[in-house]
Amino acid sequence: MQPPQPILVPGLFPILLDELISLLKGLTKAEWDLPTICSSWSVKDVALHLLGGDIGILSWKRDGYSPLPSINSWDHLVSLVNEQNELWVKGTQRIGPPLILDLLKFTGDQVSSYFQSLDPFTIGGPVDWVSPEPAPVWLDLAREYTERWHHQQHIRDAVGKPGLKEQKFLSPVLDTFILALPRTFKKVKAKNGTSIVISITGSVRKQWTLNINFGEWRLYEGSAGDYQVNVVIEDDVAWRIFTNEISPVEANKRVQIEGNQQLGQKVLETVSIIA
Repeated sequence: MQPPQPILVPGLFPILLDELISLLKGLTKAEWDLPTICSSWSVKDVALHLLGGDIGILSWKRDGYSPLPSINSWDHLVSLVNEQNELWVKGTQRIGPPLILDLLKFTGDQVSSYFQSLDPFTIGGPVDWVSPEPAPVWLDLAREYTERWHHQQHIRDAVGKPGLKEQKFLSPVLDTFILALPRTFKKVKAKNGTSIVISITGSVRKQWTLNINFGEWRLYEGSAGDYQVNVVIEDDVAWRIFTNEISPVEANKRVQIEGNQQLGQKVLETVSIIA
């Protein structure tokens, strides 16, 4: 076993953008209005949300313009993100699909270039659902990749189009989402040396081990030889669990937990998004 390795995704952003533009260009007017799994958002609303994310990255991170208040707690962060997301989607309803496409291409190209200009090994801001501590830039970029991938998947699900679930697209998503596990287990008490294996099946076949030593949970790539529980999850189910798309109760019906059921159930509570 080894600690999780850097997840380097800058080269995937232009490809993901091209896939999004191609997907949206092929939609009918009726498909733009279809509901998605994202609360009350339609396909158009999710596209607008992605556009808002691009504008936020370019204004805040690239250009240094940040009119938002400072964050003083996790609850404050979640509330602010939800509020800003809803305000943006409501305020941009007058933008029609053709212009959304033009704007997504315009901002997406700039975001991709900006991400590729960064040194992934410098230290940046925190990825809050992993840790409140400053994180390497590669982790923030990996989070940005998961944001774009899973919202594009929501659109694909809504309109019945195949998802980008090949290993090159989905593996970095799961590599990133799994990093939330130590935070999920932070307050869980267990015997020193207890190991939990998470086994992903499907097009992405990979294992991780969450191990506790001296009260601290740490994540490793690979499987521990001696473990107390093995949670087996299909890759297409795993990302839906980590994005809170399905509840732990529903997730329990779609995974296999071998060994300690209480620890296995806790894995299903992992959420790798802010809101």
